[in-house]
Amino acid sequence: MTSRKSLDRDLLFSLLLIALTLLYAWRYVDFSNPPLEDAAMLMRYARNLAEGHGIVWNIGEPPVDGATDFLFMVASAALIKLGLTVEQSVRSLGFASHLLTVLIVYWTNRRIHNSNIPFALLSGLYLVVGTGLTYVAAYFGTPFFALAASSTWALGLLLVKKETPSIWLSLAFAFSGLTTGLIRPEGVLLALWMLLAVILLRGLRRSMPIIGVFGSVFLVFGLAYFLWRWGYFGYPLPNPFYKKGAGGLHWYSLSASFANTLRLCLPFAVISILGFRSRETTKLTLAFLLPILGFASAFVLISNEMNFAARYQYALLPIVLMSWTPLLSGLDLSWPRRAEVRERGVYILALLALSASIIHYSWTQNCSLSGSISICQGSLERDGLYEVAQMLSEYRDQGYTLATTEAGLLPYYSGWTAIDTYGLNDPWIAHNGAVTPEYLDRYKPEVIMFHAHYSPLVPPKATASDLAEPWFAMTITLKTYAETNGYVLAAVFGDSPYDTHYYYVRTGFEDSDRLIRQISHMKAYYWAPSGQKAINYARYEQ
Repeated sequence: MTSRKSLDRDLLFSLLLIALTLLYAWRYVDFSNPPLEDAAMLMRYARNLAEGHGIVWNIGEPPVDGATDFLFMVASAALIKLGLTVEQSVRSLGFASHLLTVLIVYWTNRRIHNSNIPFALLSGLYLVVGTGLTYVAAYFGTPFFALAASSTWALGLLLVKKETPSIWLSLAFAFSGLTTGLIRPEGVLLALWMLLAVILLRGLRRSMPIIGVFGSVFLVFGLAYFLWRWGYFGYPLPNPFYKKGAGGLHWYSLSASFANTLRLCLPFAVISILGFRSRETTKLTLAFLLPILGFASAFVLISNEMNFAARYQYALLPIVLMSWTPLLSGLDLSWPRRAEVRERGVYILALLALSASIIHYSWTQNCSLSGSISICQGSLERDGLYEVAQMLSEYRDQGYTLATTEAGLLPYYSGWTAIDTYGLNDPWIAHNGAVTPEYLDRYKPEVIMFHAHYSPLVPPKATASDLAEPWFAMTITLKTYAETNGYVLAAVFGDSPYDTHYYYVRTGFEDSDRLIRQISHMKAYYWAPSGQKAINYARYEQ
C-alpha cells in the first residue's frame, strides 16, 4: 500500500512537471522567431537528406558533415519524411526531449537516490525554467543531446546501485552512451567519463563485466559507424572540427566552458562542497565530478564560436541535477524535535524562499544568452538576414550561387547553392585554411555577402597584423574579389560602422539589376541581436 501510494504521488508530480513545462513554454518562450545561424545550417542538411539527396550542403555535390549533431539531423529528416515540415520536426524533437529529460531528472532522484519529493521536484523545476526551451525556440538540437546524456547517466547510476547488474542493463548503458556519441562527437568523451565514474564507485574488479560490454559495443558498432562515415564523407571527423579545432588548444574556450558550467549549475555546485565532509562522500563527490569536469575540459580542443547560451555545456546541467541529492546523505535534515508551530512555520517559509530563489536563478539564465541578446523582457528580435533570404528565395530555381560568411539563414531560406566562405560546411576551405579567389572562380557567385567590422565610413586597414586575423583576412579576400570582378556594392547594412553586412551583386546576368535594386532598397533590415533597424552605409561610399 505504501509503495502504491508513493508511485501515485510520483506520477502526480510528474504530471505537474509536464503541466508546468507547458505553461512556462506558453507564457515565457517565443516560438515565432526564425532559427539562429548554426541551427539553420543543420536544418538545410536535414531537408536535403529527407528529400533523398544524401547528407550534402549543396544538392548534387559530394557529402559533407557540417551538421555536427549527426543523429539529431537523421531523426529530423525521418520526421520530415513522415510529413512534418523542417521547422516542426526540429522543434518537436527538441520539445519532447526537454520534457523527457525533466522526467528523468525527477525519477532518478526519487527512485535511484531515494531522495524526498521536495528535492526531486526542485531538481525538475530548475530544469523546466532553464535555457532548455530557449534552445528549442532557436531550433537547436541541444535538448536531444541532453536527453541522451541524461539517459546514459541514469543507467550508469543504476549500475552502481545494483550489486550484480544484468547484462541487459550493461548493454543499455553502453548503447545509450553510443547514442550520445552519435548525436555529437564529444558525446563519446562524455560516455567514457561516465564509465570511469561507474568504475570508481564499483571498483575495477566488480566493473569488469560492464567494461567488457561497453568496450564491445563501442568496438563493434562505434567502429562500424566511424569507418562508414570516413568512407562516406572522406574525412574521419566532422568538417567544423577541422575549422574550429585548427590542430591547437583553445585556452579561452576551456575557461569559457568552465565558466558556463558553473553559471548553469551554480546553486548545486555550492552544495557539492558538502560532499567533501567525509571519506565516503568524498569518493562519491569525485565520481560525480568526473563526467562534469572531464566533459567541460574537452572544449579546449575547439574554439568557443557559436556557443549560444552555453549550449555546448548544457548537457551537464541535468547530470548535475541527477547527482546532488546523494551528497546530502547522512546530514540531519529533519525538523527540530521540539520546534513549535511558529518555529516550523518560519522554517517552511525560509525553505520556500530559498527554493524560489534557486528556481529564479535558473530562469534568469535566459536573460543573458549570447552577448547582448536578452529575452527576459521580450523575444529575440527580427533578423535582416532572414528578410534577405526570403527575397532571394524568389530565384531559387535559377541556379544562382551565394558566397557568404553567414551560412545559416541565407542559404537555408534562399535555397541557393551556397559557398560557406568560413569553411564550416565546405571541406575544401576547411582543409586548405581559407577561401581563395581561385576557389570563388569555380562558382562565380552571383551574390557575395560577408560580415565585416568596417564600412565605407570606416574603411579597413589591411596591415600585416590585421590580415593575420583569419576572419578579417577572409572578408578582405571577398571584398577584393568582388571589386575586381565586376560586382556592384548593393548594400552595407549595420547598426554601427564597425559591424556590418556587405552585399555585392555580380553584373551581367539576367536578374542582376533587379537584385541590386531589391537589396539596396530594402525598407526594413533589422540588426540582430540589437533589433534596431540597420543603416545602409553603402550610401556613404566615396
